[in-house]
Amino acid sequence: MQRIRLRYTKRGRLRFTSHRDFQRAFERALRRAEVPMAYSAGFTPHPKVSYANAAPTGTGSEAEYLEIALTEHRDPRKLWELLDESLPDGLDITDAVEARTSGLADRLTASVWELRLDGVEPAAAERAAAAFRAADTVEVQRRTKNGMRTFDARAAVVSLDAVGQEALASRADRPSDKPCAILRLVVRHVTPAVRPDDVLSGLRAVADLAPPVPAAVTRLAQGLFDDETGTVTDPLAPDREAVTAAPADRHPQSGVAGSAAATAPA
Repeated sequence: MQRIRLRYTKRGRLRFTSHRDFQRAFERALRRAEVPMAYSAGFTPHPKVSYANAAPTGTGSEAEYLEIALTEHRDPRKLWELLDESLPDGLDITDAVEARTSGLADRLTASVWELRLDGVEPAAAERAAAAFRAADTVEVQRRTKNGMRTFDARAAVVSLDAVGQEALASRADRPSDKPCAILRLVVRHVTPAVRPDDVLSGLRAVADLAPPVPAAVTRLAQGLFDDETGTVTDPLAPDREAVTAAPADRHPQSGVAGSAAATAPA
């Protein structure tokens, strides 16, 4: 059995699709591309697809990950192209590699997020970010299935800074000539999870920053956080390195290029 790991995006209006919506679209793409999927046992077999740390509904992402199991060997690059053609625009496959290591989910320990705050002056956003960074704790509340829960949103945030509009990840999301602030933050994956909307609640609590319209949130990267370099590293890199180091008589690989590590702002 061959395992392939894929990175995919949620862009534009497709950011509003739920994880269940994506699952349905992806399984249709698998059928259209005639991928030789391995299936689970039991009365209701389903394709063996493992999703890792999906972004919340309503947020865009450049770095979502999943793993599929195949009954026949396929070239990762060709599989990438076939699946990308079978998915709607906005749900795009951007990387593929044969799994040669274990623990993909264990390598997703932090995320880099971009928050676009339309109607907010950049200077006001930087002052709010500075107040958030200076706080020892920032308590916020979130409604869960067990009721309202209070927790600290500050401890999980590694960095939070204002950046120039030229740093926007997507040209399609570039703002108009109206005031617009861009915040870049790196958040560790902890329990309970600290989400971008929790950080926005924290900014409101410490600096009374309240954007007039909902923030446009995009995940730029997720992976293993390197404390020494301050980067969130590519979680597929160990698989590519294992392929490169494999003996020549092993299955040939496509040499798929990976994404560069995302650097946490200083």
